[in-house]
Amino acid sequence: MFSSLSHLECSRTGTSYDADEVQGVSEVGAPLLARYDLDGVRASLTREEIATRPADLWRYHEVLPVRDPANVTTLGEGMTPLLPLPAYGASIGVPGLLMKDEGLIPTGTFKARGAAVGVSRARELGVKAVAMPTNGNAGAAWSVYAARAGLGSLVVMPVDAPEITRRECVAAGAELYLVDGLINHAGALVKAALEEREGYQEVSTLKEPYRIEGKKTMGYEIAEQLGWRVPDVILYPAGGGVGIIGIHKAMLEMQALGWIGSQLPRLVAVQSTGCPPIVDAFLAGEDESTLKDGTQTLAFGINVPKALGDFLVLRAVRESGGTAVAVTDETILAELRNLAAAEGAWICPEGAACFAAARELRESGWIGEQEQVVVLNTGAGLKYPETVDVDVPVLPRDGRVPRGQ
Repeated sequence: MFSSLSHLECSRTGTSYDADEVQGVSEVGAPLLARYDLDGVRASLTREEIATRPADLWRYHEVLPVRDPANVTTLGEGMTPLLPLPAYGASIGVPGLLMKDEGLIPTGTFKARGAAVGVSRARELGVKAVAMPTNGNAGAAWSVYAARAGLGSLVVMPVDAPEITRRECVAAGAELYLVDGLINHAGALVKAALEEREGYQEVSTLKEPYRIEGKKTMGYEIAEQLGWRVPDVILYPAGGGVGIIGIHKAMLEMQALGWIGSQLPRLVAVQSTGCPPIVDAFLAGEDESTLKDGTQTLAFGINVPKALGDFLVLRAVRESGGTAVAVTDETILAELRNLAAAEGAWICPEGAACFAAARELRESGWIGEQEQVVVLNTGAGLKYPETVDVDVPVLPRDGRVPRGQ
C-alpha cells in the first residue's frame, strides 16, 4: 500500500475516528492524530529503500495519509538542507550547531509541508475548497497548493501580516480578507463564514488532522540526514506548535519502526516575550496555556495568543526532557543579523528567535558545549525585508568609493 493509514485518534480521549471521512476536531474539541499500521511498515520497508527514493517528503509515503499517489499534490517540497554553522556556533559556544533551513522550501516557509499533505488528502476526500485563518505564511502556502490541486481557498489574515503573504494568496487566486485584529479574530470570521458554505473544509491549525503529518516529516528528515541518529536538542518556534508536535510524533513513530534508538532529542519551544502563553504555562507547570490579550511581536508567525494544541506542545516538551524559552524582539533582531554576518544566512525572525534561545540556553548551561543542536529556521529572510534597515551612502556619478579601513 502507498499509505498504511489506519484511523484517526482523539488526542485527549484516544477515541478512534474514520480516516476516510472529512474530519475536523474530535467530539471533545481536541485535535485528531493520524495513526498507521507501523508493524506492517516495519515488516515491509527498510531505511535503505527510502534512500533510493526522490529527495522530497513523499519518500516517507507509508507513514503519510494519502492512499492513492494520483492525489499527491506537490511542488517538490521537503528534504531541506541541514547546514553546519561553524562560525556562529563557535561564537555562542555550540560548535555542533546545525540549521534545518526551511526557507528553501516552496513558498519560502515550512508551511508548505503541511499544505502539501493537507491539500492532497482534502483532494482525495472530495473537498471543494479549503478555508483558514492565518498569520500569513500558512495561508499563502495553502492557497498555492489548493490552486495546484484545483481546489478553491478562503483565507483571512490580520491586517499586520507580512505583505508578501497576501500577495502570494492573491497570485494563487485565493478569496482573501484582512481583519483588524489577531489570528483568533480571523478564526472567528472563518468559522462563521463556513456555516453558510457547502463543500469547504476548515483547515485552521490542528482543526484538520493532516497538516501535522506534513510537518512531522521535518523529524524524519533530520534523523535520516544524521544517519538515522537524533540530535541532543531541537529548537523550534512555537506559535500554533504543529511542527514541534509533529517532530515529536515522528520520533515516536521512528522508534516503533526500529529506525532510531531509545534516545529522544530534547525539544525546546521558543516564543517571544511579546506572546509567551506556552512558555508561561510550562514554567507554571500547567498542562494548557491561558489566552493572552494584546500580544505583539515582530516574529509574527509565533504571535498566537492561544493555541488549540498547546497541551500537545507541552506534552512533547516534557516527554522529551525539553524546555520552553521566551526571548525579546531585540534579541531576535540581533541574532538575525549576527547569523547573517557570520554565515551568510538571512533567516526569518521566528528562526532567529530560536538562535537567541540557543545562545541563552548555552549561557545557562542547559545546552552543553559538546551537544549536537538543531535549530529550525522556518522561513526565508527575504519574506521579511523590514527586519533589515538599509541606510547607505549614495555616491555621485563622478565620485569615488572611500578607501578601505
